[in-house]
Amino acid sequence: MSATATDPVVELRGATRSYPGGVHALRGVDLTVERGELVAIVGPSGSGKSTLLNVIGTLDKPTSGTVRVAGYDVSALSDAQFSALRARHIGFVFQHFHLAAGRDAVDNVADGLLYAGVPLKERRARARVALERVRLGHRLDHRPNELSGGEKQRVAIARAVVGDPALLLADEPTGALDTAAGEIVMALIHELNAAGTTICVITHDTEIAESLPRRVRFRDGEIVSDSRAGAKVCPRPGPRPRTEGVGS
Repeated sequence: MSATATDPVVELRGATRSYPGGVHALRGVDLTVERGELVAIVGPSGSGKSTLLNVIGTLDKPTSGTVRVAGYDVSALSDAQFSALRARHIGFVFQHFHLAAGRDAVDNVADGLLYAGVPLKERRARARVALERVRLGHRLDHRPNELSGGEKQRVAIARAVVGDPALLLADEPTGALDTAAGEIVMALIHELNAAGTTICVITHDTEIAESLPRRVRFRDGEIVSDSRAGAKVCPRPGPRPRTEGVGS
């Protein structure tokens, strides 16, 4: 199918993800995230929410069901198209930053455009703009060991949004930060969303979840509640699946 501006950014229908040994990390998940939403996907460790992140982020494929991201049915894409979808339409922010130690902030952010076919000079120019956007214009030539934890996470956010993706996935974005730095990062996430970025924040922190306009609660591989007006949640009958060891 072709993507259009009116397509949801994320659409899952009956999505499952199973692993050998009878472990079911996702169990018939139905989820729609519209453009411009700011959503918390919240649940305890082992609930399957990190598996959900991997499936939405096209890092993993569902065992069954339909997954569409930015209007594209991921099951219908070739490997090259699959990689292009991830590079052009999805930005990732992780708990532990994943910055290259020997590279300054500009080059770390510019790396976010490596697979988008953007020339080096333009990558660096766009990286500077992205760093200004997260209020790190005074740290352009600083390497990770010269930055605080909060500044490292802001570099990671700049790298995630430098390509103007349709979707930003933030996995425990404040998990490695102190309270003050975490508040700055969450304020930045709200600012990015207000400017039009669709964002899913994966978290076990109920306080962070409550600060976001929509909360999707996850347990045992299923959505158990969704604060979105009109959302219907129909837990499937049967014994609870095993999710231990699959991820949070």
